[in-house]
Amino acid sequence: MTPEQWEKLLAVIDGQVLDPLPVGFVIDSPWLPGWAGITALDYYSSEQMWFEANLKAVKQFPDAIFLPGFWSEFGMCTEPSAFGAKCSWDKTELPYADKIIADIQALGSLSKPDPEKDGLLPFVLKRLQHYQGRIEQEGHSIKFAVSRGPLNIASFLAGTTEFLMAVRTDPDQVHKLLATITDFTIDWLKLQARDFPSIDGILILDDIVGFLGEDDFKETALPYLKSIFESFEANVKFFHNDAGGLVCAPYLAQIGVNLFNFSFQHTLGEMKELTNNAVTLLGNIPTREILAAGTPEDIRNSVKAAIEPVSDKSRIVLSCGGGMPPDVPTQNIEAFLSAAGRQ
Repeated sequence: MTPEQWEKLLAVIDGQVLDPLPVGFVIDSPWLPGWAGITALDYYSSEQMWFEANLKAVKQFPDAIFLPGFWSEFGMCTEPSAFGAKCSWDKTELPYADKIIADIQALGSLSKPDPEKDGLLPFVLKRLQHYQGRIEQEGHSIKFAVSRGPLNIASFLAGTTEFLMAVRTDPDQVHKLLATITDFTIDWLKLQARDFPSIDGILILDDIVGFLGEDDFKETALPYLKSIFESFEANVKFFHNDAGGLVCAPYLAQIGVNLFNFSFQHTLGEMKELTNNAVTLLGNIPTREILAAGTPEDIRNSVKAAIEPVSDKSRIVLSCGGGMPPDVPTQNIEAFLSAAGRQ
């Protein structure tokens, strides 16, 4: 992210209304390799190809803010690998982390990993260290410490269905597991911030939050997310949940979140009301149906439909309702930027 983009993001979070409204997208391995013409396995295994794909995107679309920017990641395998999950790799598909907990009664028995030594995490850091100079030469900085959220990590370690059932059937074991994962996540974020002093933001991604009812959310998710977002001082505290976002939206400010990327199924107006306009919203047109599969005209119409009903244009970064999906072509991103008045 460039200094100018960072200042625009801070201005929007502060409540300033920019004209035109900024455009931002969460981009990572579901979209970047295919768009850049390489395989997913090339993207993960070659630091140079990873860097060149990200550089190509920021050069092709200088008017878009890409979040978190030069994201060093190994898909959903990143954090689960530190706990010992087996990671399966495919040439063109996203990698998958196998669950490691067969007995729900053993949820609370996992030991906390060391993010400086365990799993793929040292490789995440080394990739950034090796290319930090090149990133900065291109006018960008490493601004975010990033991690999957505690419920997301838990669902990989125990299985999504098994974990969600255990929230009700074995709450004590679930809390033990989430406490361990939360402590690990805080260690992981602080390690990133230690190694890269330019970091001034936290990004947590946790779609499993959207599968909880309100009581379960308040009991099982809110305290752990709050601990994570309060783990160190940062000007941007960014939460991504593109499953159901209605359950968490009223509590985001209490958690410490000031930037939220949510499902396209919820309107900007609806989210403004639920968050009491205290949280900057990153959204909100459909991802696969419109941004990936639609025509440029579909995208222009969708951007217009998303923003026109909103009278208060403060705390909005125009985007799609989730991360950039696979197969979004260049012309569709250009159509989005055009519709937002960025071109």
